[in-house]
Amino acid sequence: VQPDMYPGNCWAFKGSQGYLVVRLSMKIYPTAFTLEHIPKTLSPTGNITSAPRNFAVYGLDDEYQEEGKLLGEYVYDQDGEPLQMFPVMEKNEDAFQIVELRIFSNWGHAEYTCLYRFRVHGKPAE
Repeated sequence: VQPDMYPGNCWAFKGSQGYLVVRLSMKIYPTAFTLEHIPKTLSPTGNITSAPRNFAVYGLDDEYQEEGKLLGEYVYDQDGEPLQMFPVMEKNEDAFQIVELRIFSNWGHAEYTCLYRFRVHGKPAE
């Protein structure tokens, strides 16, 4: 999940469903998320079926929490820009230091899903 857009230099997981939990450097009030994948033009196969499709983002109070607070459900558009921004959909008053990215499907790759970059945007909690 580093800023490297070289084909294959991604955080891959088996199948089309998975999750990633990120601890931020401080508590924030999330405002948006960005998800980035390589464009089709850089893909050796000419497609990006391993890109995430349907996903949701949750705020967690601690890493042991089973079900966090839903911040939004989204679709990454494989035909859109490589970097796509998604605003927080579910308004809440809570600040979070831990954010979970849960991927429900990809664009058709049978074996794995690739994440190139995921960012959390927000305002620092006082």
